[in-house]
Amino acid sequence: MKSAAIQMVSGVSLEANLEAARCLLADAARDGAELAVLPEYFCLMGHKDVDKLAVRERLGDGAVQRFLSESARELGLWIVGGTLPMVARDDAHVRNTTLVFSPSGECAARYDKIHLFRFDNGRERYDESRVIESGSDPVAFDLPARDGRHWRVGLSVCYDLRFPELYRRLGADVLLVPSAFTFVTGQAHWELLLRARAVENLAYVIAPAQGGVHENGRRTWGHSMIIDPWGEVLAARETQGAGVVAADLESARLAQVRAQLPALVHRVL
Repeated sequence: MKSAAIQMVSGVSLEANLEAARCLLADAARDGAELAVLPEYFCLMGHKDVDKLAVRERLGDGAVQRFLSESARELGLWIVGGTLPMVARDDAHVRNTTLVFSPSGECAARYDKIHLFRFDNGRERYDESRVIESGSDPVAFDLPARDGRHWRVGLSVCYDLRFPELYRRLGADVLLVPSAFTFVTGQAHWELLLRARAVENLAYVIAPAQGGVHENGRRTWGHSMIIDPWGEVLAARETQGAGVVAADLESARLAQVRAQLPALVHRVL
């Protein structure tokens, strides 16, 4: 199954971001991809965190969901909408939500980001929970590929990457990590953590990222990549800026690695 990780440098205009995403999804489809994964915040990187509140959507209705559904149907793709802001329990927060759409345009899965990033180094501070309400449930779904193979696909978002216990719970063949890593933390830990999650779970990892300097002044690391179950980087974008990274996921390779090193069946805890 050919899969694509889409890198973006999303800005403050929802319409412009969706147009950019559509072009990149079309590129992935033309290249033969069956699955295309957009990065976290693909639809909006606002001037302020509270800008998310103005574009939040209810499940089943909204411009971003219509875009994802129509793009999936028209391009014949499984599309994972990195994250979009969804209605939370109060008007001061949103859920940072991944939605999966099948080639028929139907919503096949939803995951609300569980782990929320927070730091305070004495000079700078940031707390996602000021605007984002965390989810609580791990989510995986079954993806039937064109060749008849069924892949178990696990969902996660950005900061989740630092919590390996989540990925163990997913029991997946493919792990998705749409992200918007900062330049500093990405440079230090992005590839290291992605390869670790692949090796620990003997699973493919698809990691699309925001990558560049955004209109709001934020700088993200990028380096979108796809990694195989042995921890080898199959494809990576080495530059900043928008683009598509693609690679084939091979069921025979997954089976070979899991037979060669059957660590998953050796688990005790």
